[in-house]
Amino acid sequence: MKHKDGKPAQSEKSSWKVPMALTVVVLCGLSFYLGGIFCSEKERYVVKGVNKAVDTPTGTATGPVQIKAVSFPECSAEYRDYTPCTDPKRWHKYGRHRLAFLERHCPPSFERQECLVPPPDGYKSPIRWPKSKNECWYRNVPYDWINKQKSNQHWLKKEGEKFLFPGGGTMFPNGVGAYVDLMQDLIPQMKDGTIRTAIDTGCGVASWGGDLLDRGILTVSLAPRDNHQAQVQFALERGIPAILGIIATQRLPFPSNSFDMAHCSRCLIPWTEFGGVYLLEVHRILRPGGFWVLSGPPVNYQRRWRGWNTTIEEQKSDYDKLQELLTSMCFKLFNKKDDIAVWQKLSDNSCYKKLDNPDSYPSKCDDGTEPDSAWYTPLRPCVVVPNPAAKKLKLDALPKWPERLHVAPERISDLRGGSAGAFKHDDDKWKARMKHYKKLLPAIGTDKIRNVMDMNTLYGGFAAAVIDDPLWVMNVVSSYAPNTLPVVYDRGLIGTLHDWCEAFSTYPRTYDLLHVDGLFSAESHRCEMKYVLLEMDRILRPLGYAIIRESSYFVDAIATMAKGTRWSCRKEETEYGVDKEKLLICQKKLWYSKQSS
Repeated sequence: MKHKDGKPAQSEKSSWKVPMALTVVVLCGLSFYLGGIFCSEKERYVVKGVNKAVDTPTGTATGPVQIKAVSFPECSAEYRDYTPCTDPKRWHKYGRHRLAFLERHCPPSFERQECLVPPPDGYKSPIRWPKSKNECWYRNVPYDWINKQKSNQHWLKKEGEKFLFPGGGTMFPNGVGAYVDLMQDLIPQMKDGTIRTAIDTGCGVASWGGDLLDRGILTVSLAPRDNHQAQVQFALERGIPAILGIIATQRLPFPSNSFDMAHCSRCLIPWTEFGGVYLLEVHRILRPGGFWVLSGPPVNYQRRWRGWNTTIEEQKSDYDKLQELLTSMCFKLFNKKDDIAVWQKLSDNSCYKKLDNPDSYPSKCDDGTEPDSAWYTPLRPCVVVPNPAAKKLKLDALPKWPERLHVAPERISDLRGGSAGAFKHDDDKWKARMKHYKKLLPAIGTDKIRNVMDMNTLYGGFAAAVIDDPLWVMNVVSSYAPNTLPVVYDRGLIGTLHDWCEAFSTYPRTYDLLHVDGLFSAESHRCEMKYVLLEMDRILRPLGYAIIRESSYFVDAIATMAKGTRWSCRKEETEYGVDKEKLLICQKKLWYSKQSS
């Protein structure tokens, strides 16, 4: 192309080369300048956040954190059973669809309570285990709803100053013992150590989990805070493992392939609705070869339908839908008798290969979500397929209890630095530590301590070291730390994921001993120390204990702040006697609200 004067013309593209190049250079320089400003501001903000989190007006980069003495006020009496992240006063803010309002919804920072939760009027030190399994003080859990509404089912009954627990339930009004006896006849693996861990969804007052303790099976009893008033609180008051929770819109805070058995006794969960997401979540957390037990509608509908306010045709349809859904997600009917039906999760990969068919329903999960991701992770209507390479994940491939407690699980190799050698080292380390702990706190191993929480465990070593003592341990793994919880469950122990910047899913006054190992060092950049201590105070029983193992940098500051929670603490050496790490042995005082009658 030429101009009319005959000279060759530059193309349009060529004519923009110089200005475009200049523009790019200018923009790069400007972005570098602005990026430098932004990054410096960001760094300044993070440092400010760390200082705020540890609340340290004094101290140096090399010296220990020092804080001014604080004294936390009492909460008003209405907060005696305060559960911050499952607070009934905040339910109206959330949707009723799929009962999402009963899930965790923690208050924003400006609504957080900075006060000490008082015990109810007339509170007494809980009755000690094993007597507590059958009775508790009425004043400690002063709720009559279950007593009045479920009196014909013998969940509990009030006599004088106590609640008594006869061992009844909706599907076993004549006692849980005979109910579990029948279950053992249907599932022989409950008798020989094959089945060790279980979950009970919609647990009532945890009579099923309580009975299984005597049979060597450790159960997580799960129930929401709902109109059944204090189900989980009753369970923990009895000394039975329990946690607040519900299968609604989010995954339960447990890794995949964890439990050996799951149970629902007329828990009224609509298993076949919403694409089967509730049953798919049970499938996710149940290990291959594990068992799902259902009693109540629609099982035994031929005899029971008249008492369920329905028709036999409706119940037959519900049962057929349930069976079809279970088959499609690789369950098989294992056994059935009277009101109990048992399905087994298949460990044969040939069934899961069928899910590759694009027309299959439910389909195989392929959205990239980690199978073990379980902290505020939405439920999805798809099947989490077990890793076919994990040969020792199957129930029948695990060593039987109690041998499995000290055998390095296969899944430890999935963790960075995880190995059989690291597992053995951790196991031996905790045996030595526990020997030292028992010298400093002789109450460990006695009936004074029943409900225990290891607030930031690695492999469950603390729990393994006290396995022969009359107590149980809730192993907590930080949602921000490497997820070692699969290893905990493969050992035959129980636990949950949690973020300690938030309140734990339990009622006040539910643990006798809290153990902390470097939690403040690990989380002080995210969580304010005072809120962690206030949460520890909320869930610790009066006269309960805390063992705080922490770096020397934090230990004095923690001790100072603990005085503000009315704890008495003493500083002790670790079993190694090193300067960089110390122990605080603390005890919570029993006090009553000034508003108490």
